[in-house]
Amino acid sequence: MKRICLTIMVVLCYQVAMAQSKGDSLRSAGALEAAYMAYGVEFYQNPANADVAYKLASTLSLANLADTSFFFLNVALQGKSDLMPLADSDFYNLSTDPRWKQVEQQQLMKYQQANGKLKKPEYALQLIRIIMKDQALDYHLDLGRNEFMKNRYAPHWFFLLNKTKGRLNAENFVEMNRLLDEHGWPKYSDVGDLAADAPLLVINHHESEEIRMKYLDQIKDACLAGEGSCMEYAKIHDRILVNTDQLQTYGMQFKYNRNGVLEPFPIENPETVDRRRKEIGLEPLAVYLKRKINYDWKVAQK
Repeated sequence: MKRICLTIMVVLCYQVAMAQSKGDSLRSAGALEAAYMAYGVEFYQNPANADVAYKLASTLSLANLADTSFFFLNVALQGKSDLMPLADSDFYNLSTDPRWKQVEQQQLMKYQQANGKLKKPEYALQLIRIIMKDQALDYHLDLGRNEFMKNRYAPHWFFLLNKTKGRLNAENFVEMNRLLDEHGWPKYSDVGDLAADAPLLVINHHESEEIRMKYLDQIKDACLAGEGSCMEYAKIHDRILVNTDQLQTYGMQFKYNRNGVLEPFPIENPETVDRRRKEIGLEPLAVYLKRKINYDWKVAQK
């Protein structure tokens, strides 16, 4: 802790006005030590800034500096009552530390004080851990993909991490099924919105279309009952169709065209897609595509 604080104080001689943008750009480039030092500059200029404290904590976690990360994470979470930080894969390095259990319990307590008691709070935490694990290593793999886009070859460590990611996904799938067998399909009213979507992430990221088909009816039933994500149902539904060479229903799957521009895969009866989307509570496709991929959808609707 003393070493990190000393390093941060040395950096105070840098231009403070550039600290936040510099921290973000350094982090995006993979320069974690320089990034947390830059965030440290801004934090010590304004210790009340919880967002900077959070960025500092997550960057320190990625750099495997657990003690200092826990310190700033506790600062960042003092005024927060949501559960999203518990699913943040940037903190995956902290998740095996006994102190992480304390963070989980404290955040769960604040969440329930603000939103009412969950029917299955422990199940909620187990599902949120699945979300974190599902996205573990994403920061590092994104760095590898960026290197490939820039240099036309991936760094050597990318392939090992990609293999490790596959192992984690396989473990997650086994754990998800164990939880479903023990507790049943999660509902918003039982575990909250965030936790209930955990199986959808695991299923959507599975390699097998048979697996997605196996769970599709349960996902749809939860959507129609208001107990699960209709957005994720539509994504999984359309992914099955696209991957089996069929026209998609809701316009949720995209491809690059010959000009290198993202566009939706062909849609069945595109002139009535908004009607189908409305039936499950989704916004018009033109609005979604503009926000999601900056694509202008111009098919007139009936």
